[in-house]
Amino acid sequence: MSVVTAATDRSICSPLPVLGKDVTVPLVTGGEVTYAALDYAASAPALQRVWDDVAAYAPYYGSVHRGAGYLSQLSTDLFENSRKAVAEFLGCRAGDQVIFTRSTTDSLNLLAAAVPADCQVFVYETEHHASLLPWRDARVTYLNAPRTPAQAVEALERALAGRDPHGPALVCVTGASNVTGELWPVKELAAAAHAHGARIVLDAAQLAPHHPVDIDELDVDWVAFSGHKLYAPFGSGVLAGRADWLQDAEPYLAGGGASRKVARRTDGGVDVEWHSTAARHEAGSPNVIGVYSIASACKALTEAGFDRLVGREQQLVTRVREGLAEVPQVKVLSLFGDDAPRVGVISFVVEGWNSSHFAAALSAEYGIGVRDGLFCAHPLVRTLLGSDPQDPGECGAPEAEPGERSLNAIRVSFGAGTPDEHIERFVRAVKELVSEGAQWKYRTEDGRCVPDRGTAQV
Repeated sequence: MSVVTAATDRSICSPLPVLGKDVTVPLVTGGEVTYAALDYAASAPALQRVWDDVAAYAPYYGSVHRGAGYLSQLSTDLFENSRKAVAEFLGCRAGDQVIFTRSTTDSLNLLAAAVPADCQVFVYETEHHASLLPWRDARVTYLNAPRTPAQAVEALERALAGRDPHGPALVCVTGASNVTGELWPVKELAAAAHAHGARIVLDAAQLAPHHPVDIDELDVDWVAFSGHKLYAPFGSGVLAGRADWLQDAEPYLAGGGASRKVARRTDGGVDVEWHSTAARHEAGSPNVIGVYSIASACKALTEAGFDRLVGREQQLVTRVREGLAEVPQVKVLSLFGDDAPRVGVISFVVEGWNSSHFAAALSAEYGIGVRDGLFCAHPLVRTLLGSDPQDPGECGAPEAEPGERSLNAIRVSFGAGTPDEHIERFVRAVKELVSEGAQWKYRTEDGRCVPDRGTAQV
């Protein structure tokens, strides 16, 4: 069974320059340290190349698609050329559309609004909420968490075999888990979907920043991802793929830009002719800065040699996993097992520790930024932790006190801009916290575990 696999070129390359790489933060124990940003799965730092490109364009900023002036025409060209750059980055087919949105969540909600009224949607319980929740107007079948890639394909085939063969169907699946980092068998799932007359959308939010994504090669119908995970600033995303459902659907937003012609009727109403291009779902003034940022990031990753970036990241994954394996109290969360290929996203729990407490200590005592919680994938994390679906606990607001077990996990994530030193510091910090304990006292404040500034060191 083949899955999306890491590239084979393991040649050494340096981390890409990112914003904030020299930022220092205070330690509760005294002094300062360079901040180790190890929360890429939430938001990756922007590439310096992206920031420089945006800064160079900023003086020429103008309205898009609406002006006759030079700056407007320049901005329009920039916007549409960015669309072409993203299409090339994703390996789009002839006839595919690239629609710019606000995020992966926005992209999947757009698609959910465009699916035919009688569409049946199949989605695994392992999905991020952005993929799990948008399908409110469709008939949804939730599939249990598989324990191997083969089980994922088999479960989908069984579910599709039992559906109405005459109605439309859509499968939604992640390319790489935002909790475990494990790669999913996207190509095989696409083949299963198409064999049963269904379509498939790939949530590539965690895959695209770490691994090349080719729509044509994977044979998926749509891909969705976010700029802020692809080393670009917030507020931009992409939905790319087949045009027919999108052209047939009512515009996601009604307004200027989506409409081609508007006329009053004799009865006092309004007739509207909507665009059939991507503009149909891009009403309003577009986020040209965000769009250009995504295109710049796509070009930067390609020009740096994505295979080399993947090779270096896999070295970092190996170092983290080997380091955590040396600590018996640490349990790494996994669906598919230790040998499953994965990107630079690893979640774990520590015996005897509240996950929020552990993450707070990493930040306050070592200057390391990670994530704790349920990572907007509540059903998956609960399954991995072996807890009841009704057990308490929610994203970012653990109910347990510091030192108590919590129904949350800790996530470390990294990528193209991560220096080796950040990984080494993280591994060392985990070992020291487990063996020696925290150097400071912590308390819960507004749902977060924070250093108790009013107490002495422990």
